[in-house]
Amino acid sequence: MAPDTPLPELMARVALQDRAAFKSLYQATCGSLFSVALRILRNDNWADDVLQEAYVNIWHNAAAYRPVAGAPMTWMINIVRNKAIDALRARKAERAATTDLGEEAPDAQDRLAADAAHEPQQLLDDSLVKAKIAGCMGALPAAQRQALALAYYRGMVHTEIAQVLNAPLGTAKGWVRRGLEQLKSCLEAAGVTQP
Repeated sequence: MAPDTPLPELMARVALQDRAAFKSLYQATCGSLFSVALRILRNDNWADDVLQEAYVNIWHNAAAYRPVAGAPMTWMINIVRNKAIDALRARKAERAATTDLGEEAPDAQDRLAADAAHEPQQLLDDSLVKAKIAGCMGALPAAQRQALALAYYRGMVHTEIAQVLNAPLGTAKGWVRRGLEQLKSCLEAAGVTQP
């Protein structure tokens, strides 16, 4: 299967329990979905756990995906986001049950209430921005997309990227540089601004 097969086609094949399509879907989306989980959980191990659960959910529920409801990436981001939020809430509840807050309790509760009030809109805004980023990433040539994913989602430096992609160092640097330039232009055109 071609690595640049469109996500809707991959989703349709995953719905038929096509393991090769699922592998391609995973390879095409794991970096973006990991960053969604990591942004919410702020812990690599927790994000890995959530990502694994999300892909199990995607595998079992791919037939429930409806293209008219949104892009496949948006559907998968929602699954990851919901699982990450559930995991975060479970961890907060576990900490609250095992930690005596003492005199900090009123301040901590006020902060949690303030966070909860802004959370739904912020999550929606973040989801829309992430969907735009995913769209712009998807528009990049495969080599540039892979180089950027390795650099930003896996934290690799140019030499590691060159080694993983079996390319000369200068070529890997060029992929990252050109990919960033194209990504920046695409995001600006989509109305995404830097924080």
